[in-house]
Amino acid sequence: MTTFPGSPRLLKGGIVLLDPDTSAVLRIITLQYNSDTLTRTLAPKSLKESGDRSEAMRLTGPAVETIKLEAEIDATDQLEAADAQTTQLGIHPQLAALETIVYPSSAQLNSNNNLAGSGVLEIVPMQTPLTLFIWSKNRILPVRLTDFSITEEAFDTALNPIRAKISLGMRVLSVDDIGFDNKGGSLFMSYLQQKERFAGQNVGGTFGNLGIGGI
Repeated sequence: MTTFPGSPRLLKGGIVLLDPDTSAVLRIITLQYNSDTLTRTLAPKSLKESGDRSEAMRLTGPAVETIKLEAEIDATDQLEAADAQTTQLGIHPQLAALETIVYPSSAQLNSNNNLAGSGVLEIVPMQTPLTLFIWSKNRILPVRLTDFSITEEAFDTALNPIRAKISLGMRVLSVDDIGFDNKGGSLFMSYLQQKERFAGQNVGGTFGNLGIGGI
């Protein structure tokens, strides 16, 4: 049966990893199934309570935005089609693509170990790729993964996981975190400007809606 030609193409959410220096794409990870819910929390950045009335309505920077979502990975269809990789490994590759985001590479670990062994006193913390969370063209966000849990729910006869639920927590990186002069800062500013455009398209209310004649 052919798909109705007028059916809209289903977009997938996902994560893209960029080289922090060149912005070259290192990896694209698409979610197998889009999450039904996306929880976002905004914490305004303001000066601490100081009693100074002149500071009461000042913001010190962009709000701190955090995102939580649940994702699922299921190899049932691939196993029914006898996909060679899935039959041998289950969903290990899909899980590993996500898990390695929060690990330094083995090459970085070996390099730092060698530096420590040669007597280097100060070893620079290992740099990770720039992580982008993409949820449609209107939300392309530089993020840092803050928590990550995996519940493996089914296994094949070789104990390879074949179904799992993943919980991701992310913190949006603003220009306060990464500055203006890089790809991440540029993407954050585009995201903020998009919010401002959406806000400008919102149909405002009236005092009558609020049950008052004015202020």
